Amino acid sequence: MRSHIKDDILFVHHEDLPEYKKQGSVVRNTYFWALKAIAAHAPYERDWEFDPEVWVALQRMLLSFAESGYLGLRETLLEFPVDSEIPEPLRIVATWE
Repeated sequence: MRSHIKDDILFVHHEDLPEYKKQGSVVRNTYFWALKAIAAHAPYERDWEFDPEVWVALQRMLLSFAESGYLGLRETLLEFPVDSEIPEPLRIVATWE
């Protein structure tokens, strides 16, 4: 998921976020609601924002969903611009684009 940090807020690109689908996969819908629950701001069709206070929870959640085997790596890995620093709590679930 394409991501960047601005003013200590993690932004996840809206096109890379999971979608809620009424008749969709239970795992994907659960993943959507779990991410939305810890987001500081999750507007429709805009990037979601995550405060530093939830980065450890986000890391654990991304690891858990990745290890489940139901979601692909691109759905559970944060991708940062090459010239940016990845914060310590997110390093295990992040890479550079």
